[in-house]
This record gives sequence, structure tokens and C-alpha cells, in this order.
Amino acid sequence: MKSYKFIISGKVQGVFYRKSVTDNANRAKFSGYIKNLPNGTVEAAVTCKENRLNEFITILKSGSQHSKISHIKQSSIGALYSGEFQIKY
Repeated sequence: MKSYKFIISGKVQGVFYRKSVTDNANRAKFSGYIKNLPNGTVEAAVTCKENRLNEFITILKSGSQHSKISHIKQSSIGALYSGEFQIKY
């Protein structure tokens, strides 16, 4: 299992983006978090098997009905997450 961090840019705040990603990530049994950043982007982190990474990225790209993703920056991190995927405030 590896962990990854993502910075998502676009129309991602105030459009139920975090809620939609959280619901879909929990349905798919991912562990991690998502939170708004002060600069208008959203940060997400996940721990998963490498072969499921594209499935999680698809969830990030899908977002909510009103979101519009312009860019996703991905990096590997050392933290490991377990349990439910959750919104951090």
C-alpha cells in the first residue's frame, strides 16, 4: 500500500466537491481525506494499492455535478491512512 497526495484546481470549492468525492471514495472503500485550502484549491490524500490509484483519480476527476477540474497535481507521501475517507476542516 502506498499513499498519495493530490492538489485539485478548478471550480472545486462551494460546489459540493468534497462531499461527492468523500461519498464515492467511501463507496469504493478508500481511506484518506479531503480538505479545502485557503488558495481555492482542494487537497486530497489516499492510501491504496497501486493498481487502484487510477480508480481514485477517476473519483477526483468526477467531482460533483457543479465542479470543474482544471488540474490535478499528484505526489507520493509517507503517511498511511486507514478507516473511512473523510472531510477535514
